[in-house]
Amino acid sequence: MADEDKFAIHAAARDGRVTAVESLLAANPKLATWKDDDGRLPIHWAASYNHHEIVSLLTQQKGFDPDVQDDLGWTPLMIAASVKDADKVVDLLLARGADVSETNNNGQTVLHFLASKQNLDLARKLLEDQKPPVSTRVKDKRGQYPIHRAAAVGSVPLINLLLKHRSPLNPSDNAGQTPLHHAVAEGHGEAAFALLKAGAETDKKDSDGFLPLQLAPSADVRNYILRKAEEEGIAISV
Repeated sequence: MADEDKFAIHAAARDGRVTAVESLLAANPKLATWKDDDGRLPIHWAASYNHHEIVSLLTQQKGFDPDVQDDLGWTPLMIAASVKDADKVVDLLLARGADVSETNNNGQTVLHFLASKQNLDLARKLLEDQKPPVSTRVKDKRGQYPIHRAAAVGSVPLINLLLKHRSPLNPSDNAGQTPLHHAVAEGHGEAAFALLKAGAETDKKDSDGFLPLQLAPSADVRNYILRKAEEEGIAISV
């Protein structure tokens, strides 16, 4: 069988061709569980491109596994959570039993991706409405928690949400950097200030011996953080 025929369902799922997916499954239901040369099943492609109807169709196949992983360990839920405006696909996968605690080959959960994408609404849903909720205390293979990512992208609402749900505040990643290091290094003064208000330690050095404030990319960022901290009576190690 030629690859273009063998992986026709993957292409149809990627392109959003519902009728083609239906016809291929009718001819051979096992196609739903075939991996292509990228190590993905059709549902991974459908989730990647936010094709809700095709995801729904594939989840109804006999033996469907909501947590099936591609060769990188990504589940359909992880992929959908990384796609803009894919809330309907995410809701569908959750309704079909997707496990929010699954980790990929890098040790990342869906919450790591939500933090990176600043998807506050979905993060709130998985932390406050999902039972059991997704954990804020899973460390990936780089030693990073979701709060490291929220700090790196400068999302104050996500930082506060994660802390509300028992995220560690001062964990060091494999480079010795805390969320405060990441916020400062990326120039996110408001995020750094949010961490400081929550009690972030300012005297922890990273693996290269740098304090968080020493990583400020400019004098403006450094001075802003110092000024805001002074207004709140927060002492900072410099």
